[in-house]
Amino acid sequence: MSGRTRTLVFLISTPLVVIVAVGGLLGAVSPAAQQAMPHLAVFNDVVRLIQSAYVEQPNMSKVMDGALRGLVDGLDPDTSYLTPDDVRTEETQSALPDGDVGLVIARQSYLRIVGVRDGSPAQRAGLQSGDFIRAIGDTPTRDMSSVTGARLLRGAPGSKVTLLIIRNGDVAEPRPIDVVREVPKTDRASGKRLPGGEAYVRVASFGAGAAAAIKSSVAATGAAANAGVIIDIRDVADGTNDEGIAAARLFVKSGTIAIRAGRPAPDAAQPPAANDAATQDDSTSSAAPARGRAQRPMPIPADAVRTEAAAGDGALTMPVVLLVSNGTAHAAEIFASALLGNKRAALVGEPTAGLAGVQHLVRLPDGYALLMTTERYLQNDGYPIQGRGLRPTVFVEGPTVGFDDTPPATDAILERGIRELKSPTPAAATSAGETAGDNTTQATTRPNPAAFTPPDAPIQPDTPKLPSKPPAQPNGR
Repeated sequence: MSGRTRTLVFLISTPLVVIVAVGGLLGAVSPAAQQAMPHLAVFNDVVRLIQSAYVEQPNMSKVMDGALRGLVDGLDPDTSYLTPDDVRTEETQSALPDGDVGLVIARQSYLRIVGVRDGSPAQRAGLQSGDFIRAIGDTPTRDMSSVTGARLLRGAPGSKVTLLIIRNGDVAEPRPIDVVREVPKTDRASGKRLPGGEAYVRVASFGAGAAAAIKSSVAATGAAANAGVIIDIRDVADGTNDEGIAAARLFVKSGTIAIRAGRPAPDAAQPPAANDAATQDDSTSSAAPARGRAQRPMPIPADAVRTEAAAGDGALTMPVVLLVSNGTAHAAEIFASALLGNKRAALVGEPTAGLAGVQHLVRLPDGYALLMTTERYLQNDGYPIQGRGLRPTVFVEGPTVGFDDTPPATDAILERGIRELKSPTPAAATSAGETAGDNTTQATTRPNPAAFTPPDAPIQPDTPKLPSKPPAQPNGR
């Protein structure tokens, strides 16, 4: 057994002894420790049985790597167990090749596509938010971190990479798709007038300069923006949280723009279950609650970091409708939450991705590390965005397009956004968390990806009916 493996076995098994000893001395054990004790005991037994009784001499480093990946997989898609190569990649982003395919990914059983950048090679190849990448080239993604996946997607401009894609839960027939890498475009936003004269701004990325690009794009629509603007942030998942906050400052004159909080106190109230009828708080529900039935606010930790609007903010005062989807994530979700929470916009479309956390690198022995979510952004009512997503003011289902299907000729979410912008009593005028009953599209939406059942996970009610296990493939994927 290597020194690293012995260290890991020691670190995992020792807490059981410490918990028992300290609990005996103090006469009490915390609920969290009590919950962990039986699992630690079972884990310790499994490790010892593998070492002593497995049919052949096991590679304990490989066994422990799998165990640690399994621990992390039970958390959130942005938390990863990193190999030394992953750590070097995370620390030296500038060393990656210039060529990219234009995807934002997260780990969820395989690697799930969260967002697809406008005009990117991935978009031209037909890849969609919600697709799963089963393999990158000849490398399966089953045990791959999102950091490794992002590194493998990069390469020299003009080079080709083949992605094995699972769509709509069809693990039996994954589709290989070739994508040619190119240098990413730097366009952040663009504005135009729709055929009906409405002002429309498409945000491509919340990368550096996005806030300034959104402001200039609104101006580019001319006088049409005076009546209101539709801002499309569907499938936008890249960029920085700070840029999302900067963009929100354009529209929010006063109030709280963002709230960032760490782990709540053990006795703090937790968000209610989705079936709590008193709160009507089901982020994957197909029908929004009636007007006036808002969810109860959650306590916000006293040490939470609040970002407030400042003098000079809120220069853009026109009504706003935001178009959102399952691929709206990270900075885009923080931007949307700020406008929704301050009654500056209505959200039209699907539940957002629920990926609005802050990750820190925690080093482990021998160059390994955890990239772990240690803080998350909250909505103004105290509910976390991370793991839950934002519930649209008006639910509209986006299209689910198969590999060989023709995309619909019309855009239902955009059309509903136009109606909302022209409505004399827009849903944006209601309190955050409420929905104007007359403006609600009763449609069955795709589930919030934060609660999505990936191919390998047990089937739960109201989730896509996917096989419990992917079928064996000749190539072992």
